Amino acid sequence: MGSGTRIVAGLDSSSGWTSIVVCDAETGEVLRHGHAEHPAGGQAPPESWLLSLGEAAGDGLLEDVAAIGVAARQQAVVALDGARNPVRAALSEEQRMQGSAVDLMDALGGAAAWTGAVGTVPGVGHPVAQLAWLARTEPELARRTAAVLQPQDWLVWQLLGRPERFTTDRGGASGTGYWSPTEERWRPDLLELALGRPAELPTVLGPADIAGRTPEGLLISAGTGETMAAALGLGLGSGDAVISLGASASVCAVHGSAIPDPGDMITSYADATGRHLPVVRTLNANRVLRGTADLLDRSPEELSALAMTSTPGAHGLVFLPYLAGERAPALPHTAGTLAGLRRESMRPEHLARAAFEGMLCGVADAAGVLRSRGVRIGRVFLLGPTAQLPAVRALAPGLLEAEVVVPEPADWAALGAARQAAWALAASENPSATAEPPTWPSPRGETLRPDEEALAVGRAVRQQFTTVREERHPEALGPPAD
Repeated sequence: MGSGTRIVAGLDSSSGWTSIVVCDAETGEVLRHGHAEHPAGGQAPPESWLLSLGEAAGDGLLEDVAAIGVAARQQAVVALDGARNPVRAALSEEQRMQGSAVDLMDALGGAAAWTGAVGTVPGVGHPVAQLAWLARTEPELARRTAAVLQPQDWLVWQLLGRPERFTTDRGGASGTGYWSPTEERWRPDLLELALGRPAELPTVLGPADIAGRTPEGLLISAGTGETMAAALGLGLGSGDAVISLGASASVCAVHGSAIPDPGDMITSYADATGRHLPVVRTLNANRVLRGTADLLDRSPEELSALAMTSTPGAHGLVFLPYLAGERAPALPHTAGTLAGLRRESMRPEHLARAAFEGMLCGVADAAGVLRSRGVRIGRVFLLGPTAQLPAVRALAPGLLEAEVVVPEPADWAALGAARQAAWALAASENPSATAEPPTWPSPRGETLRPDEEALAVGRAVRQQFTTVREERHPEALGPPAD
């Protein structure tokens, strides 16, 4: 590579594909990108990820690249034997593992014990529960397990030519269920509790550390999980949050410290910069809009247009959107509620408006859980196809009480991996000047700022929603704030 532009790459090995972006290390400009499918879902052989990576990197995509960062899905684990070969296909999130997760929770003394230890309660998406399932159902393979890695750790190790040392970063480690975000260390006792035996864990690197160099000399950064990489790609800082709207929703925000939550509404992740990413998930987002659209025989776009013909507060109609139960508030066995029915409110446009307001009030409740623990949220990045609906864009700033950014679609996790690679490359050349990742441009997209009227309307709608929630489910989110 010449003395001109420094080039870095970021790859994201998701559940269904590998995406690679190649960027200018100084400016973050995307120069080229690659994409390839690989076995989606299920328990795939780790080697299939390498085949997908090779296909995505074809046609000279990585030519002149100086450094590579790796992100990968967090809900999986690779168990290796003493010869460092996988004992089986990668373990990944499956509902049949729920019994093992429940047994693990009881074995340590309940939810509060787990959140105090590692910031989360074991679920089917956590490697700790997946390893417990392995020990329970395939004990011979569990006995052969000598080391455990996450997908990004295994890919980094492969890119480096399978060196003696395994490595990871604190962001990825915080999603395992056997790393403490408050103590910043592994909890090998919890790994052994799950697996039934000790196993080797990777060395946790600092945010700008390098994992090593490939046999060809390319620098490989520490790598991280997809959530942490996406936060880095978006350039999240203090006061920023990301709300992802799928069938369910998640709210994560940058914070300076871990937030153990005995109520199990907050999952306490670390991020890829040295800070923390507390997350609150709801079970109901787009499923509420889809259900209402089906009921009214409209498309989501038609439902959005219909909702905007109603008025704020939906003529007194309140939709508690708990169609699949709920995590925040903790109402796993409840159902949705439609309140405020009067003859004059029983019109399609008011139901459409109540669906959008109810969905967004539910998300605002989740953000409120973080705010109640001292997390500042002044700007929200709204992700997912649902964020493109005009009714969501119109209502979100006032109901969330924040500036809302709807960025253009991009491979945020791959971009975050590339930014980590640029950070590690700069640190390798000048360690004293890299306390923060390189400054790349803010994401392109639409920025929506609530004015005083929008905030006042949002608070009135939230109050109407909260009153009904408290009547039906008293103190489900804890005691009302003073």
